[in-house]
Amino acid sequence: MSKLIDALLNFDFMRYSLISGILIGFIAPLIGAFIVVRRLSLIADALSHVTLGGISFGMFLLTVMPTLVFINPMWFGILFAIVGALLIEKLRTSYSAYQEIAIPIIMSAGIALSAIFISLADGFNQEIVGLLFGSISAVNISDLTTIITIAIIVVLFIILFYKELFILSFDEEYSKVIGIPKWIQFLFIVIVAMVISASMRVVGILLVSALITLPIAISMRLTKSFKQLILLSVFLGELSVILGLVLAFYMDISPGGVIVVLLVIILMITMAYQKMRMKFKKGANINEYK
Repeated sequence: MSKLIDALLNFDFMRYSLISGILIGFIAPLIGAFIVVRRLSLIADALSHVTLGGISFGMFLLTVMPTLVFINPMWFGILFAIVGALLIEKLRTSYSAYQEIAIPIIMSAGIALSAIFISLADGFNQEIVGLLFGSISAVNISDLTTIITIAIIVVLFIILFYKELFILSFDEEYSKVIGIPKWIQFLFIVIVAMVISASMRVVGILLVSALITLPIAISMRLTKSFKQLILLSVFLGELSVILGLVLAFYMDISPGGVIVVLLVIILMITMAYQKMRMKFKKGANINEYK
């Protein structure tokens, strides 16, 4: 433990990673609750690939124009993710009878853009690998500032529009009847894109959807109300991210995989516990009947 404390005291990137992880562990499940309830879980995968396309474009731009070194490639990732999110929403509206096709279309476009710009930016390097699977050393002060800003925006948005988001998540048709403005829906999609872009520094682009959906999947089995679902999901998100970062530091591996494996283990334990509990109750009911 002293090794970790020394690293936190002596290395800026360790402090940046820990603070970023705490913030992401909070906002990813928070926004994920609304995504999962709306059955849009795959949107995280689509937008994460679009984000990679944006970041690789930013890296390519820096190789062509080194004078733009002050620009953080993550900003291009956020911009691409926002555009991708709005396109998904547009396609869902255009193909109202087949809304699910919007996500694979944008995901394919994101993968294609990533392949093109990664090749143009001199191929895979350590930074790209860190973006794919997460990296403790990947977070710099510019990334941390961006993540803090996004976290503040997310929390304010949820506080101000919780009622509208709740209705949109459970009954989209009813939201139209009572006149909930469409711009709230579009703003929600934009914020989802921002959260996904922010999360990829710690958990990685290929695993960011797991941090958004797995805490919700676990909490759904243990809670009885939407607010309880959100609270438990945030707790699980924080627990998995902090433990994942600590284990990744001591094992010298990418934190994204550790975080997701921890969440999968918790999910399996939860399912096993519920199964045993149901068997116990069933046995108790049979004995009572006898």
